[in-house]
Amino acid sequence: MANNNDSFGKTLAVVIGLCLVCSLVVSTAAVALKPLQEKNKAQDTQKYILEAAGLLDKVNGDVESVYNQYIEARVVDLNSGEFDSSIEPARFNQRKAARDTASSMVPANDVASIKRRANQALVYLVKDDNGELDSVILPVHGYGLWSTMYAFLALEPDMNTVKAMVYYDFSDSGETPGLGGEVQNPKWKALWPGKKLFGEQGELKIRVTKMPTDKQHDIDALSGATLTANGVQYTLDFWLGEEGFGPFIANARKGGVL
Repeated sequence: MANNNDSFGKTLAVVIGLCLVCSLVVSTAAVALKPLQEKNKAQDTQKYILEAAGLLDKVNGDVESVYNQYIEARVVDLNSGEFDSSIEPARFNQRKAARDTASSMVPANDVASIKRRANQALVYLVKDDNGELDSVILPVHGYGLWSTMYAFLALEPDMNTVKAMVYYDFSDSGETPGLGGEVQNPKWKALWPGKKLFGEQGELKIRVTKMPTDKQHDIDALSGATLTANGVQYTLDFWLGEEGFGPFIANARKGGVL
């Protein structure tokens, strides 16, 4: 006669019990680790903002303190181009707002393929050691070859001269390493500082092109990554235009908000 302890019912009960215990352990660990994960994610974003600001050399293992010393986050109403003081920057999630139909809109000219644009956006004011405005960082994003690519565009206080273009958040990116992933290549990033966004009549002139001829406005495109380079251009076209940061930039250049 078979031992009752080897019966199918008891084996199944042990397996189910073990699964429940493991699920409880994993769930508890996930909940306990979430605050740490969120903090690490925030500090990772702060690191890229500091890179765009040219302040990474001041970081000595403490990203948060350097960020808090030099960076001031503000919320901008993209339609008016004015700061929106009714929203606390630390609590504002721009990506979440873009997914909510009540706090976003569908762009009429969605060249960057973002689908929806939040009504507000974060901008980062970078101060120098004397508390004076050193640069302004605009978060921008658009579709590349296979995925959405996110970047920080840092501008000098004239809101026309590029200080840096730093792509980040490639955790879910489908951009091909060595091709589309070249937007993170230091050599390519070094091409951006000093470029001008606009022409003498205020028209957007910055271009990502395979045949750069205008030293002031042209960025040499990524070799072998045409669609990704096009995505960078479309990102600039959208976010520097009227449905993006265009109204804010226009106000800032007139001295209205900065």
